[in-house]
Amino acid sequence: MTSIVVYEGELRTNCTHLRSQSAMETDAPVDNNGKGERFSPTDLLATSLASCMITVMGIKARTMGFDLEGVKIDVEKFMKAEPRRVSGINLTFHIPETLANLDEKQRQILKHTGDTCPVMKSIHPDIEVQVNWGNWS
Repeated sequence: MTSIVVYEGELRTNCTHLRSQSAMETDAPVDNNGKGERFSPTDLLATSLASCMITVMGIKARTMGFDLEGVKIDVEKFMKAEPRRVSGINLTFHIPETLANLDEKQRQILKHTGDTCPVMKSIHPDIEVQVNWGNWS
């Protein structure tokens, strides 16, 4: 097992990662009867894409002899009604100046690694994903 999710009432869940015992809560979004005080499940879907991309890119960078510390990704999620679902995810990378000197081949390797992460490969093709690579474009 990976985790346990317990419904706490009031449209909230408590999620515990079994191996580490780290925990987080989710809340329904304001536009779907919730308070919007925590990540919603669909927020986590979009956020997990960014987290997965930068994690596998970090692994690749390590094998290439450098670190991606300081890279930031802005995540924007779009919802669609009928049926209610995630319709789009926009990711905007912010690359620190310390990584601006990577050559084009290194950048392409890292971008390909991010674009082929497990979460990206698991997202339904109906979800439009836009990635803005910032100063790596």
